[in-house]
Amino acid sequence: MKLDGPPPPADHELENHYLAHLLDKVAHKLPLDGVRIVLDCANGGGSRVGPRVFGRLGAQIVSICAEPDGDNINRECGATKPARLQQEVRSQGAAIGIALDGDGDRCILVDEKGELVNGDGILTVCARQMAHKKELPDPRIVATVMSNRGLFRALRDVGVGIVTTDVGDRRVVEALKREKLRLGGEQSGHIVFGGENHWIGDGLVTALHVLRVMRETKKPLSELAGAYRAFPQVLLNVPVSRQPSLSSIPSLVAARTKFEEELGEDGRVLLRYSGTEPLARVMVEGPDLERIKKQAQELASLIQAAIGAA
Repeated sequence: MKLDGPPPPADHELENHYLAHLLDKVAHKLPLDGVRIVLDCANGGGSRVGPRVFGRLGAQIVSICAEPDGDNINRECGATKPARLQQEVRSQGAAIGIALDGDGDRCILVDEKGELVNGDGILTVCARQMAHKKELPDPRIVATVMSNRGLFRALRDVGVGIVTTDVGDRRVVEALKREKLRLGGEQSGHIVFGGENHWIGDGLVTALHVLRVMRETKKPLSELAGAYRAFPQVLLNVPVSRQPSLSSIPSLVAARTKFEEELGEDGRVLLRYSGTEPLARVMVEGPDLERIKKQAQELASLIQAAIGAA
C-alpha cells in the first residue's frame, strides 16, 4: 500500500550510526580486500547501507535491485526470489552472493558455484565454526520445526545439539533467552546471534559472520556449506470429510510410531490438518527417498480409510 503524501525524510545520521555499528562491532578486523560480492538489496531497506558496508571493508561490490521506488520492494528479487542473484554470481565469478529481504532482517546466500545456501546451511557454517573456536559454552543452537534433519546430522558430527521450537523468529528468540544460547535461526534465512546483536535478526550481520568464517578458514562457501545435506521430503495432501484429532486414529498412531522408530534421529514424521482447506497433510523426511515415499503413502492411505472425503 502506498502512503498518502510525500515519504518521510531519510535520516542519514541514523544510517551512519548503523553503519558504524556494523563496521566496529560486527566486522571488526574483517578485511575483504578484493573479494567480489554480488549483493541483492531487494529494492528495500538495505539498498544504501549494504553496499557501503562491504565497500568500506575493501570488497568489490556488484549491487543489484538497489533502487527502491516505493513499489518494487521484493519484486522478483531478494531472499524470496534469488534466481537473478544466482545468475549474477556465476557471470561475475563472485566469491559469494547475498540476497537480503525487503526489511533487511534476513538473507539467503549463494556460493561461488551459484548454488543456494539457505538458513539451515548458514546455521551449519556458523555453528560448526563457533564450535571449532569453542565459542559455544553450551553446545546447542536453536532451530524451528521447519529445519531439515540434514542440519541435525551436520551439527551432530561436531558435537552440537539443536533445541527445536515452533516457526517464527519470536519463538527462536524466546528459546535463545530461555536456554541462554548464542545462535538460532530459521530455514528462511532469519538468523539471530543472541544477545551480542540484541536478539535481532539482521541480514547484513548474518552475511558478515559467514564472510568471517570464509576468511578464517580460507575455504569457499561451497565447501563450508557442503557439510549440510538436506534430506529428501515427501509431502502428501489427503482430502478429508472431517477433522478429528489425528491421534485418535489407532492405526495411524501405530504406523507413525513404527516409522519414527525406523527413521530414528535422521528422520521425522509430521501429520497435521491444513488451516484453510479440508486436507490432512502428511510429511515424511529421511535419508532414503524410496523408503519415505512408501511410509508417506501408507500414512496417507490410513487417513483416507478413516476420514477421507468421498
